[in-house]
Amino acid sequence: MKPDTFTLGQNRQISIGGVTLAYLAEKYGTPLYVLDYETIVRRIRDYKDALNELCSPGQAFYAGKAFLCQAMAGLLDQHQMGLDVVSGGELYTALQAGFTPERIMFHGNVKTREEIAYALTAQVGHIVCDSMDELERIEEEAARLGCLAPVLLRITPGIEAHTHEFIRTGQFDSKFGFGLADGLADRAVERALDLEHVMLKGLHAHIGSQILEEDPFVMNTETLLRYGLDWNRSRGWWPEVLNIGGGFGIRYQPGDHPPRLTTVVSAINELLLHLTPKELPVPRIFMEPGRSIIAEAGVTLYRVLVKKSVPGGKHYLAVDGGMGDNIRPALYQAEYRAAIDGKVDRADMETVTVAGRYCETGDVLMKDITLPVAAVGDLLVVFDTGAYNYSMASNYNRVPRPAVVLVHQGQDYLWVARESYQDLIRADNPYAMTAAEHR
Repeated sequence: MKPDTFTLGQNRQISIGGVTLAYLAEKYGTPLYVLDYETIVRRIRDYKDALNELCSPGQAFYAGKAFLCQAMAGLLDQHQMGLDVVSGGELYTALQAGFTPERIMFHGNVKTREEIAYALTAQVGHIVCDSMDELERIEEEAARLGCLAPVLLRITPGIEAHTHEFIRTGQFDSKFGFGLADGLADRAVERALDLEHVMLKGLHAHIGSQILEEDPFVMNTETLLRYGLDWNRSRGWWPEVLNIGGGFGIRYQPGDHPPRLTTVVSAINELLLHLTPKELPVPRIFMEPGRSIIAEAGVTLYRVLVKKSVPGGKHYLAVDGGMGDNIRPALYQAEYRAAIDGKVDRADMETVTVAGRYCETGDVLMKDITLPVAAVGDLLVVFDTGAYNYSMASNYNRVPRPAVVLVHQGQDYLWVARESYQDLIRADNPYAMTAAEHR
């Protein structure tokens, strides 16, 4: 999909948010991440509206790992979204932006003792516990700080979503969570209920990412509900919260058909009404959308710097970015759609492979994609890059990371500045060896 405000001018130039991409490339340089404000806000509203229709209104927690900076955190807080963070760094970013701590959920399968203490001191709303070792660390840190830790236990429900194996997390053989099949989940609930400084608020299960089906989300909810019923019968405990994770896919390619949020939420509502005993409160449903909020809002701009043909007739376009700013094609075999600015809908087309600038054979952004015939200096626009591109970017080959710009109603706003060469060496200690040699 394209950003909601995508328009095409008479000269075939692309505008987003009322700003031409050519202007942005000239002003900020390339590669460049561009985000559309309207697309982000509409996706946020979609989740808020859908979850408010539940019999017990739910809450969406934006998955910060998809894309996070201080300005993004501020935008989310302004719209009363929750925020799912998975590290002390993400938590620090949110808090520095003034994000409301009660709407922060601290996640991740490995949390250091320092991170747990940081989350408790900041008084985040929930901590998702992923292992028995972590459960004990949470208890110890909460006892040391003299507080109660609000905890959700991450359950591995055994639901295999049809997605790439690297981003499939709900199956039994997973590094995440407490397995239902081996009884580990039972032991975790029992232990959590017995701990003095842990307040067990509910259950969590995330089954994967870029899921294009509706049934797995409903099955996940039912599994957690029935598991809660078992514990209500055996120990009188009932979850206040059922967090069904995120993973809603988007339409990267024409053949992708994302799940319908309203359909999923409606089915979940029926489950809540049908399975929750009348004498018990209906659990609140939490969801953790990341990609489905930010991905379609983003495009990445590159400048074509090289055209090359190789024996066998294959044609390459090489651009001024690559796996350093978008690792997903190399890591997940992710596929993207693209356009040549100023040449959209032209009849003269060619099949090319878009290669990056990094010193790896696998640095290929798009294989055998059909585009208008490009020339050196043209602006290549890659769609649906709002999620995981900036957040997974690196300084491989000591290349500075691109800037991030937000566009809205004809204005552009610099959210993240382009890194400089000076930024690359800021943490270096060039005199360490020299000092050692003089000892």
